[in-house]
Amino acid sequence: MIENKNVELNELLKNFSIDRKTYEFQGINQGYINDTYLVLDNHYPLYILQRVNHNVFKDVHGLMGNIANAFQHLQDQNYTAIELLKTESDNSYFKDEKTGYWRLMTYLNNTTAYDNATDTDIAFEAGRVVGKFHQLLAEAPLDNFVDTIPQFHNLPLRENQFEESLLSAKTEKLETAKKAIVFAKETLEKLKILDNSKLPLRVCHNDTKLNNILFSKEDNKALCLIDLDTIMKGYFYFDFGDAIRTVANTAAEDEQDHDKITFERPLFEAFIKGLESNGPFLYKEEIDLLPWGAVFMPFIHGLRALTDYLNDNIYYKVSYENQNLDRCLSLFDFTNKALQEIGYMNQVVKKGLTPKV
Repeated sequence: MIENKNVELNELLKNFSIDRKTYEFQGINQGYINDTYLVLDNHYPLYILQRVNHNVFKDVHGLMGNIANAFQHLQDQNYTAIELLKTESDNSYFKDEKTGYWRLMTYLNNTTAYDNATDTDIAFEAGRVVGKFHQLLAEAPLDNFVDTIPQFHNLPLRENQFEESLLSAKTEKLETAKKAIVFAKETLEKLKILDNSKLPLRVCHNDTKLNNILFSKEDNKALCLIDLDTIMKGYFYFDFGDAIRTVANTAAEDEQDHDKITFERPLFEAFIKGLESNGPFLYKEEIDLLPWGAVFMPFIHGLRALTDYLNDNIYYKVSYENQNLDRCLSLFDFTNKALQEIGYMNQVVKKGLTPKV
């Protein structure tokens, strides 16, 4: 079976403009959405090969256009560039009639990713590279980016999907998820204070959890962001909140022991210092909303996981039946802890970040 897979993937690689030889493949199972393989030549890693999940990303052409546009701007001595390898027909992806859409990217050797920040140095570097990412993309024309998942972080949409799932869910699932459902309804009301009308639209990553940042194994410097499928227009607090939920929390996303879920103030402060190290790039209105981003993003991810659980796990990959519910409860627990830190976060961001004039 593995041998057949290697033959199949080697045939796919013949469609890309790379050296023709027999490559080896190693599956990478970190993500929830795409199928990802490390491509090796004589055990040496060269490329990342991915099959884009067309069920999730309906507009693959637009998605790949977004990534190509972003890569043009993500060039800086303090940001490590990744390259898209073109196909033989000079496209950024290949469509195989049987297996779907494939792309090939350069692999950055001697790198690692972390699921959680283990110390303040990692938290600082995460903040620095997220800030650099936004600084570089501030020059990118917004009109060049399509919405790969329309209304991805649109709370009214996610609320409607949640309400629909309540109507169709099995009785036993509604009972098992009763605690999460109550918290979801209460928090939806609290988040209605969010007002995006005064915020500038930016090109956002929209999935800045810590393990989407590559670090150098040599000096632990953050190099760049990966998993760029969700690059599209958004608000900075999306990327801020998504990073904080994995930087300031040292527990796994589906951690069932909620005593392990914490809001680590030193890690939060280090992330803020990392952002500030880039110099002013955020407006006052954006800074004012950042603490609520640390509540909003874990909550909306938790709400989506809860909705998927109630819908019988049709979106996220799960390794056991209740994994989406466990994700939801863990994310909601961190949401609650972030809510209790709103005053503290307000003080830190206003003291630690210089507004752009």
